[in-house]
Amino acid sequence: MLRSGLVALAGRPNVGKSTLANALAGEHVAAVSARPQTTRRRVLAVARGDGWQAVLLDLPGFQRPADRLTERMQDTVDRTVADTDAALFVLNAAEEIGRGDRFIAERLASTGIPVVVVVNQVDRVARDRVAEVIAQAAELVPSFRAIHPVSALTGEGLAALREEFPALLPEGPPYFPEGVSTDQTDEEMAAEMIREAAIQRLRDEVPHALAVQVEDITPARTGRRIEAWIFVETESQKGIVVGKGGGMIRDIGIQAREVLSRTWGEPVHLDLQVKVRPKWRRDDAMLDRLGL
Repeated sequence: MLRSGLVALAGRPNVGKSTLANALAGEHVAAVSARPQTTRRRVLAVARGDGWQAVLLDLPGFQRPADRLTERMQDTVDRTVADTDAALFVLNAAEEIGRGDRFIAERLASTGIPVVVVVNQVDRVARDRVAEVIAQAAELVPSFRAIHPVSALTGEGLAALREEFPALLPEGPPYFPEGVSTDQTDEEMAAEMIREAAIQRLRDEVPHALAVQVEDITPARTGRRIEAWIFVETESQKGIVVGKGGGMIRDIGIQAREVLSRTWGEPVHLDLQVKVRPKWRRDDAMLDRLGL
């Protein structure tokens, strides 16, 4: 009998949950960057092994809400964790364990679901530091099932982590057929990859004030054509995103096009426009429109 279930990826912002989800699924389905708040909504990635299927729920990082956007993000985390069969609690080996980690550990413990601790980014630190974080994690989550040091970026430790899934999951039918790695629509996937390309290049507040909406995807002579809007909150942010002589928006389009072409296996043509929408992060109607 197959084992299958929902597994939450929980942790503070910027611990590498999206990179881990992509690595376990074997496909680029979640936006990745070095900046906090890269993941804004629940992204589903499907991991498979011999006799099991885990539906990984890549969640926004646990955080104190600052506006309607982050309130919705935290609500997504709370509701999703309550409905899962297990959780991977992701820590960053390169950062000190702090209050945020303790808060998440308490929330996970209160659910009663099995928890596996994943100490990520071990490729960035010395081995003695990894041992130190593992010892701290053992105290942080006394009821953990296992602790796995991994690098989602290089693949180190992922094979051992994957062996944990059969014991975490209940018996049940597969949630998704073979060949399907996410529940995202093409529009959602395209928006994620465009936003990923943008936030990897932009600095300061601009990445947090940026959102992407795909207006249309149509067949082209070769591949597909995507029309999308990049929303920012001020005219100065628009100038930064467009860049001198349109250089920044061109570079964003090149990267997003390459990722999407590789993912979909066909050429992708992008038409990107930058629009100013003041205070969109506080606008419920706009957040609904963006699916956030």
